[in-house]
Amino acid sequence: MLYNYRHLYYFWVVAKEGSMSKAAERLNMAIQTISAQVHELEKSLGYLLFKPAGRGIALTESGFKALEIADQIFSLGEKLPELLRDAANSPKSKITIGISDGLSKLVTRRLLDPIFQKQDIQLVAHEGEFEDLLAELALHRLDIVLADRPAPNNKNLNVYSEELIRSSIAWYIPHQLIKQIKHGFPECLNHIPVLLPTSHSTVRLSIDQWFMKNRVSPNIIGEFEDSALLKTFAVSGLGVFPAGKIIQKELEDTYAMKVLGDCVDIFEYFYAIRSEKKIQNPLVEAIIRG
Repeated sequence: MLYNYRHLYYFWVVAKEGSMSKAAERLNMAIQTISAQVHELEKSLGYLLFKPAGRGIALTESGFKALEIADQIFSLGEKLPELLRDAANSPKSKITIGISDGLSKLVTRRLLDPIFQKQDIQLVAHEGEFEDLLAELALHRLDIVLADRPAPNNKNLNVYSEELIRSSIAWYIPHQLIKQIKHGFPECLNHIPVLLPTSHSTVRLSIDQWFMKNRVSPNIIGEFEDSALLKTFAVSGLGVFPAGKIIQKELEDTYAMKVLGDCVDIFEYFYAIRSEKKIQNPLVEAIIRG
């Protein structure tokens, strides 16, 4: 459906001024012209936006919703000169990324490596709930979302997902706990302290199923939404934990963790989710191409 943004602007001014006459005075136009433009907008939308109220007019329910959207559109328009001035004065290329909570920070850093190969980059990273980030992406407040799952099929979101990488899962143990191993793997998980991601992470369900398949009743002492916090507790020697083999080298070299055993046929997935806008931030393409 197409409609004229000039008509929307006239509606917006009428709604703000509270009457056709005041809007006409503000715009220096005839009342009849303003009224005709608003009627054209109502016709194209298929809804009445104003209704009679005494000697004047008032917004309908549809009108209130249209005003809410018009406020967003024209408030952004008022900020346009400032935004353009800031962009002209800054030589840096900016990218705003949403990172789903629970996503491995070490893997996220690796996924973002391609953009840091470029010069004059400004990264703005927001971490949050998966659904909240998708909403921000759909409103074009984010350039891309990194998550451990694809976006759900929802035509109203107008976003699409691409798998970036997948990594098999292994169990890692801090050096402080190695002497406590009295049984083979995975039976030892019944006896030594175990740290796990919460159900916020999609891999948690697969791990629980793996426990059942291998008849393991883990000695769980902690569950964490934040993967970095989980790693911090593990490094301090509080428990073993599952993580992608893609970060095995970093865990071994930087944190002195050792591989305890593998979770066969369990994978951790990483997706890039972006909106279906025609003009994409070139830094988004750099992340997806890797």
